[in-house]
Amino acid sequence: MVTGPVAFVLGGGGVRGAVQVGMVQALLEAGVRPDIVVGTSVGAINGALLASDPTLAVVDRLRAAWTSAAARAVYGDSLGRQLRRLVTTRTHLNSPEPLRRLLASELGPDATFEDLAVPLTVVAANIERASEQWFDSGPLIDAVLASASVPGVLPATRIGEEHFMDGGLVNSIPLEAAVRLGARTVYVLQVGRVEEALRVPTRALDTARVAFEVARRHRFSRDVTLVPEGVEVHVLPSGGALEGDEKLSSYRRMDTATRRIERAYAASRQYLSATELS
Repeated sequence: MVTGPVAFVLGGGGVRGAVQVGMVQALLEAGVRPDIVVGTSVGAINGALLASDPTLAVVDRLRAAWTSAAARAVYGDSLGRQLRRLVTTRTHLNSPEPLRRLLASELGPDATFEDLAVPLTVVAANIERASEQWFDSGPLIDAVLASASVPGVLPATRIGEEHFMDGGLVNSIPLEAAVRLGARTVYVLQVGRVEEALRVPTRALDTARVAFEVARRHRFSRDVTLVPEGVEVHVLPSGGALEGDEKLSSYRRMDTATRRIERAYAASRQYLSATELS
């Protein structure tokens, strides 16, 4: 049974975040509307659009955004340009400007959290304080950029006198925040990684990947065990990984967005149809 307030928690995961569009569609078609939206990294991007218009109309906006030339431009520089930027900056491969323009076109260049139809909270990693930083008021675009500043891919985002990196570094699926904000029913829109078993690595690259996944997942695993009595949590299925997702270059594969959306929509619709919603 769905009891309010209802929270949608959108986790991080780069291009795999396209699955969240299918999940949002399945939820809204089932009559489930968020009272609270919490996001990190790509989940902050999708979450901001959702919070601006928590109706079925947002699905078309999300689909268009994910399949647009503007979206492809976010990570779309040639390898040569990326390497030149890395040599010049010594910190990152891609410019943040394409993502800023995409957000501004969808939300408005001067958008604030207060403009949104439902409350949104996003998390980023504060460099100076080595801690998580929550944003829920004031300018929206910079906060979302901060949450989505993937290390090495995009530069740290400066807000005031402090600098921020991707929220997934400190909280990849911010379930605890939704509970803290008063949610009684939580839908977790994860990108699929928590569905995949980890195996003992046999190569250097696998070692780095597994170590990163352990670091990403342990907090969510703990937070699930700490959900208080009376709070219902639903972890929506992603529809499964695609071939090549394990490769380092997979973060650039925007051509997979539509396939991810459709697979997640089908899997989440099936899950919800088997779950009593009223």
